[in-house]
Amino acid sequence: MSDAHHEDSQHRRPHPQPMAAPFLEFDLGRELEQLHCEPQPTGGQNAKTLAKYDDFRIVLTALKAHTHIPGHQTEGRMSIHTVRGHLRLRALGRTFDLRAGSLLALDQGVAHDLDALEDSAFLLTIAWPGRESP
Repeated sequence: MSDAHHEDSQHRRPHPQPMAAPFLEFDLGRELEQLHCEPQPTGGQNAKTLAKYDDFRIVLTALKAHTHIPGHQTEGRMSIHTVRGHLRLRALGRTFDLRAGSLLALDQGVAHDLDALEDSAFLLTIAWPGRESP
């Protein structure tokens, strides 16, 4: 997912806890429940940034079934960990079926697109090379 795509696709919400600290702990079940209770954006995608450092992000994303995220790429290395549902990601001439519990890592600059085959949720982690937190 491109950095700009995720920043634009997320609506702004207050963050009761810091997004950058010496440690951050999350209850993913509760975080997903909160995402599902919010009004659904028209694009079928809702996301919440859980951790935000200069060189590293973790974003929890919920997708409605049949939501398509068109081709894009990131400047950083990324991973997609499917928490719920079934995703299909296409990259490098391959198709990856990502069911709950699946983890896929992609190198920086790898173009990819994503489809939610059913209501799904995933953790997107992005790490940028050469960036360091103060």
